[in-house]
Amino acid sequence: QVQLVESGGGLVQAGGSLKLSCAASGRIVKINAMGWYRQAPGKQRELVAVITDGGRTNYGDSVKGRFTISRDNAKTTVYLQMNSLKPEDTGVYYCNVNVIIPFSQQEYWGQGTQVTVSS
Repeated sequence: QVQLVESGGGLVQAGGSLKLSCAASGRIVKINAMGWYRQAPGKQRELVAVITDGGRTNYGDSVKGRFTISRDNAKTTVYLQMNSLKPEDTGVYYCNVNVIIPFSQQEYWGQGTQVTVSS
């Protein structure tokens, strides 16, 4: 019922920048929160950043001051601007949304986009 389309991953050198985007569509009544998580090989998935419907943001400790999460005016697309990238930022980045759909509240995940930071 809800589709998430991610884009923007790729290969970048340490110190470089990338911008991820995730567009949500479908039978959405309201988006409560949108965020990004990442998973490195052999590690658990971890929070990168989240933004609520009211615009409140929260970041993982390892990305504070380097990454910025934002949304478009329609609040259906979330962005992650990643600056000063480090090799340890390498992983698959997943978009996550918490939405209200007809008769239910659900959480959805994107398909993931690979980010690789070379040293």
